[in-house]
Amino acid sequence: MKFLIMGPPGAGKGTQAKILAEKFNLEHLSTGDILRSEINNKSDVGLKAQKFMDAGNLVPDDVLLSMMKNKLTQLRNSGIILDGFPRTVPQAEGLSKIFSSLESKIDYVINIEVEENALINRLIERAKKSGRADDTKDVIIKRQHVYKELTEPLIEYYSSEIIQVDGDGTIEEVTHRILKRII
Repeated sequence: MKFLIMGPPGAGKGTQAKILAEKFNLEHLSTGDILRSEINNKSDVGLKAQKFMDAGNLVPDDVLLSMMKNKLTQLRNSGIILDGFPRTVPQAEGLSKIFSSLESKIDYVINIEVEENALINRLIERAKKSGRADDTKDVIIKRQHVYKELTEPLIEYYSSEIIQVDGDGTIEEVTHRILKRII
């Protein structure tokens, strides 16, 4: 099985991805982990990504897609869950081409929805508990706006196959809602 899990910052994507990965024996693929692995391995694409990151820039789509193609090719016969990728429609289009070249496809596209004020409050609480410096109210609001501008269009891109899940409630409640839709 191949899953893609999406939702705004603070919706619980990473938490639910880990739960689903364990339940269905999936490889949990997060963009950040793949970037770090490519950089640590000093691959050509990792070194290219490092230059952008060192300059404080976002890693361009073509570099991220190259990394994803490497990883998905390695895992072509494995179950996976994509967490945090794609983030833009061009990345989704590139991802679709990668899956097509591997004669594979995404089986489930899950979007976790949470009302914006609830997300902001959730992230502020997380910051208090974890001490994450990037979870200030201003940064949280900016991340929500970036999500709306760049990532929310993916909901339309995947509209024919997306499973919308209410992300408000306990972790267990959200997991139950997801499982109810896919099993």
